[in-house]
This record gives sequence, C-alpha cells and structure tokens, in this order.
Amino acid sequence: MDHYVNNPGPINDSVLYDQDKHVSSAVWEGQERGALRCHEHTSKLDRWMLTEKQIELVKKAGFGHLRLIPAISLDNPLISALVERWRRETNTFHLTVGEMTVTLEDVAYLLGLPVDGEPVIGVTYTSCEAVCIKYLGKAPNSGYTSGGMVKLSWLKETFSFCPADASLEDIEHHTRAYLLYLVGSTIFSTTTGNKVPVMYLPLFENFDEAGKYAWGAAALSFLYRALGNASLRSQSTISGCLTLLQCWSYYHLNVGRPKLNHDPIHECFPFVLRWKGKQSSPTSNRDVAFYRKSLDLLKPSDVDWCPYSNISHTVVPENILNSLILGRSKTMLICFDKAERHLPDRVLRQFGMSQTIPQEVQRWERKSRGVDGGVDLSAKMESELNEWSNRHVHVVEAEEYVKESAYMQWYWNITRRLVGRPIPISSEFQRMNAALRDIAHLADTLSTHGMDDQQIQVVTRIRDTAHECLRDQVGSSLVIVANSPNEVGKRGRGKERIRRKGMSKRKRREEVEQYYAAAAAADGMNPQSYFSATVIEADHAHLYPAGSEVDDPHLYITANEGDDGEMGGGGHGVDDVEICNEGDDINDSSFHHAAEEEDDELVHGIADADADGNGSIEIVSQTLPSSKDVVHPNDCSVII
Repeated sequence: MDHYVNNPGPINDSVLYDQDKHVSSAVWEGQERGALRCHEHTSKLDRWMLTEKQIELVKKAGFGHLRLIPAISLDNPLISALVERWRRETNTFHLTVGEMTVTLEDVAYLLGLPVDGEPVIGVTYTSCEAVCIKYLGKAPNSGYTSGGMVKLSWLKETFSFCPADASLEDIEHHTRAYLLYLVGSTIFSTTTGNKVPVMYLPLFENFDEAGKYAWGAAALSFLYRALGNASLRSQSTISGCLTLLQCWSYYHLNVGRPKLNHDPIHECFPFVLRWKGKQSSPTSNRDVAFYRKSLDLLKPSDVDWCPYSNISHTVVPENILNSLILGRSKTMLICFDKAERHLPDRVLRQFGMSQTIPQEVQRWERKSRGVDGGVDLSAKMESELNEWSNRHVHVVEAEEYVKESAYMQWYWNITRRLVGRPIPISSEFQRMNAALRDIAHLADTLSTHGMDDQQIQVVTRIRDTAHECLRDQVGSSLVIVANSPNEVGKRGRGKERIRRKGMSKRKRREEVEQYYAAAAAADGMNPQSYFSATVIEADHAHLYPAGSEVDDPHLYITANEGDDGEMGGGGHGVDDVEICNEGDDINDSSFHHAAEEEDDELVHGIADADADGNGSIEIVSQTLPSSKDVVHPNDCSVII
C-alpha cells in the first residue's frame, strides 16, 4: 500500500490512457468539485392520470414496468463517488476488488426494459413544431422549445389528463406525450434539467412497433455516455437513469446501502421496487469524501457479485428471462448518436465465472448528432449497427479456471487504485516543511571542523537551499505600496493596494495558514500565539514589543490589556492597522482581519502613511541567516 500512497496508478497507462482528464487526477491534486448535480425528473410522474386504454398502449410500447418505478431519493454524494471510479476507456468502475459495471442483465432485472430488439436510432430534429403537430396533434409556443427539444412542463400541462370520451386519435396523442415525458425524465434525462428531444416521438408512432426496440440497451448506452462525461475533471453535472445506477450500487456494493423495508411489494418486479419508499439508513452526514474513502477501502466481503441469484425469478416475465443471455454479449449499445461498448468480459465474476485477463479494448469514436436537422443517423452509425446485429454471436463463455491472484497482479498495474489521498496534501506539506526545518537546523549547527573545502561547500549549499525553500513558503508575502498623491483623491487617503505575487488571494492565504500551522506544530506552540510580534531591526525603523522604550520616529506595538495591538508612530499618523495579540484568534485578525474588496484593496488600510503623503511603506521578507530566525516567519522589515 505504501507504494500507492505516492503513486495511485495507473503504473501502465495502456488501458487508462485518459488519466490526466479524469476527475481522480483533480481530486489527487486537491481540487474538490463536490457532489454532482444529478438530473432526473421522476418526482412528477405520478401527476399523469392514465386511462386503461393508455396503460395498454404503454405496455405495448415496452414501458409497462418502467412506468411502475417510483421516484427514489437520489444520494448525490454516493453517485458522485461512483463517478470518480468510472472509466470511459473501459465503461467499467475500477474498484479495489477489480472492475465492475452495469450490464444489460442489470437493466433487465432492475428496470424491466427490453434489452433485445431493434436499435433505438432514427432521425434528428432541430425544431419541434412539425414533429409535435404530427405525433401530438399540437405544438408548443416558442417559450416551451429549444432547438429540437421541448420542455417537460409543457407535456405535463397539456397532456397529463386524457378525457374519458377522447377519440382514439386523442388517446394516442396523450399516450405519446406521456411516453416522451417518461423517457425524458428517466432513462434519457438530460443535463438541461427540464427538456427532452422530440426525436424519440417517431419511434412511438406505432405502439406495437415501439415494443420491438431494445429500450434497455439504449438506456444503458445513454447512462454509459453520461457517466463518461461526468468522470471528466471539468464536469459538474450528470444525467441518465440515475435510479438504475444507485439501485445497482445498492445490490452490488455494501456502501451507503439502506436497510430493506419488509414490505411484500419489495418482492415484485422490476427489482428496483425493492428500494421503494424512505429508507432507515441516515445519509445526511455522508458526503463525497465519506463515500470516496469507503470505495478506496472496499473489501471483497463488501461486494455481491451475483445479487439476483437468491431472488425468486417467478415474478420475472418470460421475455425478460429469455433475453438475460445478452448480459454477457460483447457488443455495441446504441441510442441514436450515443454508441458505447458493452464489455462483460471485464466483469465475468458478475456472471458467476472466474475473471481472466480481458482483451485490449478497441478504441472507438464517440460521435455526436451535430446541428443538422432531418438527418437519419443509420448511415452515420453503420459499423456500430453491424456490431449490435451480431450481439447473439459474441456472447462471452466461461473459460478455464484462472487464479484470481494472476488477474489482480495484472489489474494493479493498469488501474487507478486510489482516488482520495491517504495522507492529505496539508499533512504532506507540513511534513515536508518540518523536514526542511530539521535539515536547516542541522546544517546551521554542524561543526565544519576537520572538513575539507569541498565538504564545507556541500554543507553550505544544503544550508542555503533549505533556507531558500523555507523563505519561499512566505517569500511571496504581501507587498503594501502606499498610494501616490494622485491616487489619494481617487481611492481615499490612507487605503493601500495589496499585490500578491504569483498567486490569488485565497490560495496565498491558505498556504500561509498551512505554513504557520506547520511551524507552530514543530515548535510545540499554539498557532494562535505564533504571530506574536518580535523585534526586527531595519535601517531607520523598528517594530518593538509592548513595554519597550522607543523614540518618536519609530513604529511600535502597543498591547494594552483588552485591546488589539495597534501599529503607531510618534511622528506618523498611522491609523486602522491592527496587529494581533498572542491570545487573539488568528482567524479573525492579523492577515485575515481586513475584508477583501475589488482591486485587492484593504478596507482598513494604512492611513496617512507619511506626514506629507510622499513617503511609501513596503513590507518585505527579511533575509534570515539561520533556521532559528526561520522559526518566526512573520519577521519582516518596515521601510519608511
């Protein structure tokens, strides 16, 4: 494990060749993106009042089971942590126990959608009016459309109630609107949040023909593409059938899994219904970091490779049972322009087989619909359609038993073993800083007696390098430049502009905090008292601790009991700059007491820096000759 603390993988990037683009690289670098925004719109599906005739048509179209699936509360942090483990190069989750994925078998069991049949593909549209009039009998106004997409709210407001005396044509219009709403809010939900493409409508023209499409395969292709997009470090949202993803995780992984309610409905089909209703396991305090750590520490005992084997199959429809073999089909999944590889040979343990080293994944081009309307994608997706047509030929069969250790040895070389750092970046920074301080102190105190010139030069270089690195931790510190007389009228006399070299305010502040925390820890001091003032010598000005005798031209620090220390001067009207006392909370004073404004100005600036307004004040780092001085990195010179 120690090796992976510094190199989480992959050691061999022949499989995970897009590691630099993956969110796990950003997390390792300390760039947290938080929980993804999950787009699934099932909460208002129960607002649709379907007639018996409509339900009959919905079943014919292949969505009789999908319409039964209730709105399940999504666990966004869990979904986000799973996405961090998803790899678009293999369309699998790379976990500590090996690869796993959502297969066609999972889709069939969990959603009850047909996974065998014609590919879901057709003509694209860039406008809604003509296709809506043809298949729905009316078109929305421009406020409810966007290109070839229509708002879900318009479909619900216009078609959610079908009159009892409606004609067959009106019933079909209302049913097509419901089916478009159903797929747009579940299996084909988009990151737009509330819209669905109208390109699916022609597939519902004939309800019997609609039932011949492989809607489950299309749903899985759509989810694969959504997972792949969300796994990129630049993304913050995810769409697709997230109910499928979350329930797949509940069945396979003991991570965030709620306790089952013992209600008879949980033995019904589809198996997603097992997780219907509120669960007893609390998830309010579980964030992405919690689930990330759980997945980083996942044990074989936390995995159920074949969770459906102990469930009664008497409730599973015959057509679903007959298509389960396609869960082992190495093929191409298609949903219009979204073609994604289905690679069960990488997850054989999910079918009760021993895992062999899988074949190299053939790279494929992920295509997009483009902007042209009226385009039939069949010609554009010819090779992908050919693969799907041969889906029954390329079913993975069991091979000779292979020791799992041989597979895992191969797997550790090609995978990303860890997502979160076992040791936080801040801790590594402090450990490195402490080591530098030890080196600097040793070099300062080491006697050179008896050394030759070359050895003395080596010691000198080590000492200088260590001190330079330590100074760099606070070296690019604040530079306060007094306003020129011309700027005084514009900005107000006494306000100073702060320039930070090479870093933003926030990043610099965080690094300074980390440095002082490390330095204080090394000295066994309270970080809050670490900023106490020390005597600093300069050519014509000094900072003195309270109680020292000072002359008028010098700056001094007063620390009256109960008051904040103030920087003042006998001959200089210096106001509004506060230096913290030893007992002050450092987070509310010192560097952080000034509120940030635009143009990096201090709200409480240095007023009347010089009596005639021509002087300048500059705070610069003091060159420190030894590690003893580096112990107090707040040392600085004030030049008047």
